[in-house]
Amino acid sequence: MESSIIQDQGYASPPATSWIRFLRSYGPTPNNLNLFDEYVTGALNRAKVQPIALTSPHLEAMKQRASSGVSGSILIAGTAGDGKTYHCRSLWMYLGGTAKAWSAPELVKTLDLADGRSAVFVKDLSELNDEQSDAVLDLLERSVIGEENAKFAVIATNHGQILERLRDLGIRQNRAHPLRKPIQEAFLIAGQLPERLALYDLSRTAHRQSLEEVISAVAGHPEWENCNRCAFQAEGRICPIFENRNRLMGSVNGVRFADRLGDLVETSRLNGWHLPVRDLLALISNIILGHPDAKEDLMSCSEVGRIQAAGTIEKGSLYDNAFGVNLPRRRAMDRPVFKAFSTFGIGEETSNGSDGLLVYGADDAKLSEDFHKFVGSDPVYGATAAYLSAQQHYLEGDEAARIDGGQEDFLSYLAAQRRRLFFTLPENEVDYHYWGMTAFRFAGDYLELSKSLLQRKPVSESIRARLVRGLNRVMTGLLLENSDRIFVASSGGFTHSRISVLCDTQTSARRQGGLGMAVKLDPQTDRPSLDIVLGHTHGSGANFTLSPVRFEFLCRVAEGALPGSFSNECLEDLLAFKAKLLRKAERLRSLLTSDDDEEGSSEDGALTLNFIEIEKDGHGFTRPSTIRIA
Repeated sequence: MESSIIQDQGYASPPATSWIRFLRSYGPTPNNLNLFDEYVTGALNRAKVQPIALTSPHLEAMKQRASSGVSGSILIAGTAGDGKTYHCRSLWMYLGGTAKAWSAPELVKTLDLADGRSAVFVKDLSELNDEQSDAVLDLLERSVIGEENAKFAVIATNHGQILERLRDLGIRQNRAHPLRKPIQEAFLIAGQLPERLALYDLSRTAHRQSLEEVISAVAGHPEWENCNRCAFQAEGRICPIFENRNRLMGSVNGVRFADRLGDLVETSRLNGWHLPVRDLLALISNIILGHPDAKEDLMSCSEVGRIQAAGTIEKGSLYDNAFGVNLPRRRAMDRPVFKAFSTFGIGEETSNGSDGLLVYGADDAKLSEDFHKFVGSDPVYGATAAYLSAQQHYLEGDEAARIDGGQEDFLSYLAAQRRRLFFTLPENEVDYHYWGMTAFRFAGDYLELSKSLLQRKPVSESIRARLVRGLNRVMTGLLLENSDRIFVASSGGFTHSRISVLCDTQTSARRQGGLGMAVKLDPQTDRPSLDIVLGHTHGSGANFTLSPVRFEFLCRVAEGALPGSFSNECLEDLLAFKAKLLRKAERLRSLLTSDDDEEGSSEDGALTLNFIEIEKDGHGFTRPSTIRIA
């Protein structure tokens, strides 16, 4: 069938074959050849298509620095996949080096510049032996301290490698290497580098911005124009490759897919995942080309006809491909991006409303309108014949289908539809909220909070109130409803007791007169943080950084979840924060009182304690109680 279609249209092969073959080189293939800059460069030369062009402000800054004649060396730092080799090679070519010389086996390459200087390039510091490394690092040091002006180094390295090499070199030279500490502090955004050392840390690139650029460069590539005259789209046929590309671009549901994908990437970043550009390219390539029945699980143009004939287009759904469902689990989990996305549980997590819609919506009169709007309106990846058939067998309890694995088939279809709904449900849909189908049900509020702080806008009162309720419930172990006050409570000692009814101090949930809680943005992590100040003296406050996991924990507790049932790690972190506040309160008391006139005691040996009690509506208040000490 495939060959006859092509012959009828007069093509030797589909017109976008070379482009799709090149795009596959970025995908998560079993041999991981896309890990290497040289491989992708070779694939580009063979395909003879325009490259995927990504802007790089770092590269422009490197070019300007290297060509300005300013003395000193250049460090290109980052983690695997950040593009260190690409930047190093691009700078080499910009300064007049040739592709042939770059491909030569020498690990250390010298390039003579037009202004009389020489640039010594190292595309990967980890590949050098000790002798080669010592020579390069010696040049680095001399050029930075001003002893060498005729030569400078351009070194690509990951963060740990350069620090380890400098430390080992210093030990062998019986000294502390003068560059190690400033470079380490610069990695932590806490120090100033020497003037003659330029450091470009590629790992600091904003993930959402990088994703948007990758989507634009891949899905907006001019080679896609060839697909408009392809036989596999003639006479109403659906090409899964082009369909996925169009949906990624926003031809279906606006730009909702790209926005939701950006939310996942941004939440993952704030949870501590670093997703380099290489991973984002692999993600987008897999989203467009993924299919479990294709060679290496990535479609090529030559396989589209077979997939159309088999009626398995829906297996190539971009909504599944975004999570690596088309890949063997082990290969998917080898990729940080799919491993990070797996923590959201999208497809496994659900809500009663969404599952009711997906299971009963076709037959339930109350749900039929929503079913048609959110499922039936998508005949390619939504209400397909296979899905509706499996749904019917499941509802009818067909024993033959159950024996043949029909129930398991429907559950897999159900998981796929949950993933599709996450990307396609409208923002304001109350009955089927898309974040409610994930393990991070409050991630939307977290991103809203981060955005408000970044734009210096007021924090949502509902979000603040939920955070305060969760904080109070962890601090006290009581089901408090207070959202205006924060109770710092103990059980009578500095222990990690889960139930604490003695209020050591309390403060406002909103910063007033320099006291109370403020929600701020941590400039080093870009995460929101809770800053609680108990007194006007220096050092009377404490800060608690909110990752998406910690935010989710506080919100779940505020809604009634037991702290230990969600995350013991988060609970321990918050109890440690509580202990810090208790120490701050104790220090304040010691500064404000004398040993013979201690707060809460009297001359006759009476001690006043403030017990937290709860009213019928759940609001807590403190009731003083006097205890006489014999």
